[in-house]
Amino acid sequence: MGFVALFPFVRKEVFSLPASSVWLLFIAGIVSLLASIFDFEALREGKISIIEPIIGLELPLTVFLSVTLGREGLTLPQVLSILLVFFGVALVVTTHARYRKAMFEKGVIFGFVGALGIALSSFLVGISSKAISPLMTIWFVHSLIALACGLFLLAQGRLRSLFVDLRHHGKLIIGQSVLDNGAWVAFAFATSLIPISIANTISGSYVALAVLLGLFVSKERLRFHQAVGLAMAIVGILALSRVS
Repeated sequence: MGFVALFPFVRKEVFSLPASSVWLLFIAGIVSLLASIFDFEALREGKISIIEPIIGLELPLTVFLSVTLGREGLTLPQVLSILLVFFGVALVVTTHARYRKAMFEKGVIFGFVGALGIALSSFLVGISSKAISPLMTIWFVHSLIALACGLFLLAQGRLRSLFVDLRHHGKLIIGQSVLDNGAWVAFAFATSLIPISIANTISGSYVALAVLLGLFVSKERLRFHQAVGLAMAIVGILALSRVS
């Protein structure tokens, strides 16, 4: 979807990319692909209630990479706001307030690797967006992922099932694809305008929005610590926007 929809906007850049930019985009694409594989494998093997908080570690990891490798400077108010958002999101995605045997659950190792991969992927997308362009970055990365997945399905003899799924669930698949590509494009543009650490903190708080949708649309209920976490995340986002 992204390959077709974004190509008209990057067609002139594609044939003028220097070798260094191609390598940067290729590495970003490979890291994004591997991060997705570990993320999905962790969710497949483990319990969502345990894996999601682990995946949420990508937020502070991305901030760490941005500050250390990206040489981004953050003020004390920004750091405090980021920490508030992180702990708020951690509480929201945590079904139970404590875990005694979490480290022995299935999928935990995949979850940690996935969190590191997602953090590195977000960092590389931000670096590429600053150095090249947001649209070129997302087009290249998503096209590379689509190509790899297509070759895998072809090798497994399952490529035909993709078209069957499109025929039966076309609206759902296309809708999700449009939203996913749009979200990544927005994130890439954000990282080209503001520090990666701040853009990732704000975008990573999508969990709070998902919870709000669950409350008002699906009539779900929150535990007390989740409600506290939701409030912390919202206050942290507003504070981060204010001080940035």
